[in-house]
Amino acid sequence: MVYARGGMSAVEGTPSFAELFAGLPVAALVLDEAGCIAHANGAAELLLNQSDRAMRGLSLEQVVSVPPGYGDRRDDRAFASYDCELQLRRGGRLRVDFHDSPATHGSAWRVVMLYGVRDGHSGSHAAGARAAIGAAAMLGHEIKNPLSGIRGAAQLLSGDVDDRSVLTDLIIAEVDRIAALIDRMQDFTDDRPRKLQVQNIYPVLAHAVQLASAGFARGIVIEERFDPSLPPVRIDRDAFVQLLVNLLKNAVEALEQVDRPRIILGTAYRHGMSHGVGNGERRAVPIELTVTDNGPGAPADIAGHLFEPFVSGKREGRGFGLPMVEKLVGEMNGFVRYAREGYPPMTVFRIHLPRA
Repeated sequence: MVYARGGMSAVEGTPSFAELFAGLPVAALVLDEAGCIAHANGAAELLLNQSDRAMRGLSLEQVVSVPPGYGDRRDDRAFASYDCELQLRRGGRLRVDFHDSPATHGSAWRVVMLYGVRDGHSGSHAAGARAAIGAAAMLGHEIKNPLSGIRGAAQLLSGDVDDRSVLTDLIIAEVDRIAALIDRMQDFTDDRPRKLQVQNIYPVLAHAVQLASAGFARGIVIEERFDPSLPPVRIDRDAFVQLLVNLLKNAVEALEQVDRPRIILGTAYRHGMSHGVGNGERRAVPIELTVTDNGPGAPADIAGHLFEPFVSGKREGRGFGLPMVEKLVGEMNGFVRYAREGYPPMTVFRIHLPRA
């Protein structure tokens, strides 16, 4: 027996398009040209607590509230709103990432995807960063000063012997390692406001790539996929270079066991992108920067916690790099996300910033 759909055929046992849509792990709604729900998959039924049959023919707003600005979207453009708190019309609230896009080019039909935001993920893990600030301040005061005395004593001891002792070398090396760790933790306590200035982002990107290529990324080609018409952004140049070098270094380290390593640095202008900034307010963040690599990605058990301090998938990792990236991006009024996208899947760190 052969099934046919949309001009394509499949042998018996191959799932139909309807079955594939129903089995998507992400809540998906198909809206017709009138903006009414034509199809809802199983994940949408669970998330919205209504059956596909009950939702068919209803407008999206009759099932769930929509993010601010959704009514002003352009029909030919995608719309996205991150960390939305939406009201279910049957009662209850959801916190989701809301994506809406045309089903096909030139079509009035649209697809709405609702990605549930888990506790401890996205903006809520900033609480973990705040907890680390207190720990960093305490450790910096209580540990760093005694370390300097220990190091000085080890130096004096090594000067009293003819041959530099292996033991004193070890003391100095370990003290330096601990002091460096404390320095990195103290970076979280730096709450001075950033000096944001209007910048053309491309010279800053070029500088960061040059730093990477001359050092840890030597021998790896960093592909550039840039939107040449990107408008200026308001950033702290040094902080932006720091976070970009951090992401590039993460990508290089993830590619150590990959036969054909790839890193792609991309920019784009995304109309309709916004995210919550508290008190029900939202900020437009259309400037997109992506750092993509074909490494294996983060282990599944920590993928939702990468921006929390002390969480790392590396054997020697300290878990400070990505929390610092998030802190710096947040100080420039943007946000950063981790995802595995495409086929074969690639690791994507996506930064969104407001235009100047």
